[in-house]
Amino acid sequence: MALVSEHASPLAALGGVDAGGQNVHVACLAAALADRGHRVTVHTRRNAPDLPCRVELRDGVEVHHVPAGPAEPLPKDELLPHMDAFGRHLARAWRTRTPDVVHSHYWMSGLAALRAAREHDLPLLHTYHALGTVKRRHQRLADTSPPERIPGEIEVGLGCDRVIATCRDEVRELALMGIPAHQVGIVPCGVDTDRFTPKGPAAPRGPHPHRILQLGRLVPRKGTAVTVTALARLPGTELVVVGGPPADRLDGDPEVRRLRGIARDAGVADRVRFTGALPSEEVPSLLRSADVVVCPADYEPFGIVPLEAMACGVPVVATAVGGQLDTVADPGTGRLVPPRDAAALAAAVAALLADPAARAACGAAGRRRVLSRYGWGQVAVATEAAYCEVLDTEPAATRAG
Repeated sequence: MALVSEHASPLAALGGVDAGGQNVHVACLAAALADRGHRVTVHTRRNAPDLPCRVELRDGVEVHHVPAGPAEPLPKDELLPHMDAFGRHLARAWRTRTPDVVHSHYWMSGLAALRAAREHDLPLLHTYHALGTVKRRHQRLADTSPPERIPGEIEVGLGCDRVIATCRDEVRELALMGIPAHQVGIVPCGVDTDRFTPKGPAAPRGPHPHRILQLGRLVPRKGTAVTVTALARLPGTELVVVGGPPADRLDGDPEVRRLRGIARDAGVADRVRFTGALPSEEVPSLLRSADVVVCPADYEPFGIVPLEAMACGVPVVATAVGGQLDTVADPGTGRLVPPRDAAALAAAVAALLADPAARAACGAAGRRRVLSRYGWGQVAVATEAAYCEVLDTEPAATRAG
């Protein structure tokens, strides 16, 4: 099996601008497929000169660093000119190591994989992780995506054998783009239910009676400013913000400076703590230390953080957008609120903080929900089933001639 993930390497440290949920998804899906006896190669762009051509991630999973563009970090929105080279390299590599099935992740990976898959008549499945139509709708002039993004996404959707969407909201968006419904299935993202668990140590807390936590990339669309503003309505509560640059570079980060200014203006600067990017092994204990985890993004293609919090038995207050509409059951496992509404966010969090029994019930229900639907083993079984369905049909590459 070949997984193509041009900018999101399974080896990358999380928390940077272009390193987040997709990296986790690709790494964990590859491992779960290997657990089922498959051999998986993840093809990702070489972004440093000292990276070896191939790295064994674990038994059954190999990472292939593809030379495409300069061997240095580049923002993902600047990678499109290098996708032809990426696709040509895949096509050459697959002449001698031909996969049975190809699964591309993100639209540019799809373009590169589509070229190579057509050359070899290989079946191709695609997961978008995020859609340009949604990003443009929310970010408008702040959208830095290349103008070719939406046409490229349509090309991939029409050219591949199957689109694997991650939530119902994405299916609706794909229909508006003209992707036929029969070509789209849903397989959600997953969570490591052995690592993210209610049992285990919790990180130390500060002097405040309550703690809320927000985890993820520090970019405006994640809604951290809304959480900071809401904190003014939550006395006795500290906010821990996990993500962004390493701790020693926080002071120079523009988004951190902006958020600290909002905190000062709101009179809550002494109750907001930025940890910076942290090793993944530290995340479960931090989640367990929180009374409530907040996920207030303006839009969220899927959102792995709610699953991680629910797996740890912590209630979630999230915006009613994207994949969070599927994962967070209101009122069973938490609360859903409108995006960009600090008052609504504060009210939902305050109600949970005031009711320990409700928090415990939500946490227990969240853990049950994750175990029943979102373990990586279950995700791998569903993904494998999609592969098998495509392998039983004629590849799109053959149909395209």
